[in-house]
Amino acid sequence: MKILVAGTGGVGGYFGAKLARAGEAVTFLARGEQLRAIRSGGLRVRSASEGEWVVESPAIDDTEPAGPVDLILFCVKSFDTEKVARAILPAVGPETLLLSLQNGVDNEEKIEAVAGPGRVMGGVAYVFSAIEAPGVIAHTYGGTIAFGELNGSGSERGRELRRLFDRAMIPSEFSTQIRRLLWEKYLFITALGGLTALTRSPVGVIRSNPETRRLLLTVVDELARVAQAAGAPLPAGIADAVVAAADALPPGMYSSLYHDLIHGRRLEIEALQGHAVRLGEALGVPTPALFALYAALAPYRDGVPIP
Repeated sequence: MKILVAGTGGVGGYFGAKLARAGEAVTFLARGEQLRAIRSGGLRVRSASEGEWVVESPAIDDTEPAGPVDLILFCVKSFDTEKVARAILPAVGPETLLLSLQNGVDNEEKIEAVAGPGRVMGGVAYVFSAIEAPGVIAHTYGGTIAFGELNGSGSERGRELRRLFDRAMIPSEFSTQIRRLLWEKYLFITALGGLTALTRSPVGVIRSNPETRRLLLTVVDELARVAQAAGAPLPAGIADAVVAAADALPPGMYSSLYHDLIHGRRLEIEALQGHAVRLGEALGVPTPALFALYAALAPYRDGVPIP
């Protein structure tokens, strides 16, 4: 299968490398040092559970032409969604499927606004991986994908995608409730990801320190109230489920938001904390703890603050 991985960071790099290793025709969309490193030495994955391997696959930037492909793994940061969606239009043929594996709950609609309706599936990547160095992806935990049609239906293309992931030994679920799964991960990464970045501390510290644990519980509760007011398809007790998921993680885990912050990169806070704050304001749901978290990260929105 011809696959374009749009965004070769922790998520796109890890899953794209597994697909390439399985023999699929993968092309990586990257930029800067990451692009140059992949072109010169391939893409290397260092996995805590699967060992180390290198794949030699073509790499392009977003100004280079890419012919029509069968599948686009859309893995760019949320703030680049519209820009990259426009850049990859030459790769979108009549039967091309775009699978979003991004943080946030509105990326799919933004992609469809550019690429056309019915082309996009929602996806959730349950993985902790990051760029360790140019051309190197460090995978520390997880590695599964849930995906589904946005209207909740079954489809042959969804079943084919499941078979593709099986061939690449990527555990996956073709779900008829992808909207719920997107919102569940949104609550999780907005709260826990924000706190690992704010405190510069791993999950184990946040949940064991009484003050940060109390803050985590408060932020999750506010997010759950916003989601309920927005009509999100979440089950009762979602706040408890999010905290239980945080308690189940290995104690040394950090979020991608933390890694972006400490490396001086642009942050996804507008699609995460900012989106929920604005939604709460629109719906009349108070979010004081969430706003404090958002405001504390705001100076780093575009990288290292410049006085």
